[in-house]
Amino acid sequence: MNAIDRLIEKIREKNNPTVMGLDPRYEMIPEVVRKKYTADLAGASKAILEFNKELIDNTYDIIPAIKPQLAFYEMFGIEGMNAFKETCKYAKEKGLIVIVDAKRGDIGTTAKGYSNAYLGKTIIGDNSVYAFNNIDFLTVNPYMGIDSIKPFIEDCAKYEKGIFVLVKTSNQSSGEIQDLKLENGETVYEHVAGLTEEWGKDLIGKYGYSSICAVVGATYPKQLKELRQKLPHTFFLIPGYGAQRRKSRRYCIRI
Repeated sequence: MNAIDRLIEKIREKNNPTVMGLDPRYEMIPEVVRKKYTADLAGASKAILEFNKELIDNTYDIIPAIKPQLAFYEMFGIEGMNAFKETCKYAKEKGLIVIVDAKRGDIGTTAKGYSNAYLGKTIIGDNSVYAFNNIDFLTVNPYMGIDSIKPFIEDCAKYEKGIFVLVKTSNQSSGEIQDLKLENGETVYEHVAGLTEEWGKDLIGKYGYSSICAVVGATYPKQLKELRQKLPHTFFLIPGYGAQRRKSRRYCIRI
């Protein structure tokens, strides 16, 4: 089953399109958890993993997916990346879809390397192995063109994974680039939206949506409504919805 069908079925099963963002901030983890571990990178990472597991334990029966933001794990080094890996593994054991927010985007072998790491496999001698085999979707940045997206699309097809392409992001300064007008009258984000729909045409699942999806911010409701009408086969990840406006992270996936 392709990635988007798995996600849609999980949303229907839970009757809930809300994704729980896991963007751990050490200082916001309850002291009762933090004081169990040493105040260093290893100890902080262990506290993060314990807290993430507790959050998952208390939500896995009502939400379809989690969305760890990779930066909040990378900042704790190797130990933090282990906490990320174990968080993803634990979420999958609980039956959740895992959407990794990494916003990767580069060209050539670099893009392929990113895709190998999070969606595909890495070849080592005569073997091909997963680096992180508990991931369903990855966010990607398309602003270097198809060269930066093609390796991810190929691995989505090969390994039944998915990507969310940045189309119209929720941050205040997104319009500095994304709202610029092209010669044909389109904005940059409208053009990227059209490319995303085109890129996904060969990965449409049984519900009529593609595993090549889009990030469209709820902080721009007019543009969100317009894009929903223009992209009939593109599934949306919608940041800026609800609690995120109060400086926490909460996302709504919308059909």
